[in-house]
Amino acid sequence: MTKNSTHTFPEDVRSFIKKHQDIVQIAIEFIEQYPELKPVANQMIRSYMMMVDCFDNGGRLFLCGNGGSFADCLHISGEMLKSYERKRGLNSEDKKKFKTIPFGDQLSRALEYGLPVIVLGLNHSLKSAVENDIFLPNIGYAQELFALGEENDVLLGISTSGMAMNVAYAVSVAKVKGMRTIGLTGEEGGQLAPMVDVAIKAPGKVTKRIQENHQIIYHTVCSLVETHYFQEKK
Repeated sequence: MTKNSTHTFPEDVRSFIKKHQDIVQIAIEFIEQYPELKPVANQMIRSYMMMVDCFDNGGRLFLCGNGGSFADCLHISGEMLKSYERKRGLNSEDKKKFKTIPFGDQLSRALEYGLPVIVLGLNHSLKSAVENDIFLPNIGYAQELFALGEENDVLLGISTSGMAMNVAYAVSVAKVKGMRTIGLTGEEGGQLAPMVDVAIKAPGKVTKRIQENHQIIYHTVCSLVETHYFQEKK
């Protein structure tokens, strides 16, 4: 890590990440290992800051995308809902709550803390009802988010082209609900990038390259968020 590497980031970002040396290390390693992604480093860190503020205030992270991007949403939720790179075992106070319940000992030793992440589109009954009953196409994510989203929540929409209509509709609903929004797109950004609060426009001329860069970016975000809350490495 070079001495002045953090100067890559604006002052507000530097002042936020410098509170935790491991966070600084993750951010600098991202820049040094993936120099082609350096242009998105600032927005990536801002997405981490937004998620932390969301979780600190009792909010939830909603995710949506299509095809490979939908799979990425599931991947992210898997890293967030249980341990990723850090230990997340229960503290002694929470373990005590399990003492008098059936299977409490096993559960208290096995369960891990998770972060509240919800992937839109998993309710197939709702999806079919929306497609059958509502005249506007591509509104499934928007309808689900309109029912579930709240002011402290954040929506992360993933679209390599930035043109996914169902993701764009969901972003519009998020704004109506008072939520904050993040877009993970390709380098052009499409219609999604100017709609969101934080746009991470990953480089790449073809879909598979953009998706490969998306994975590097969201894995780093998952590391940043987890390290913010859980300090002990596995």
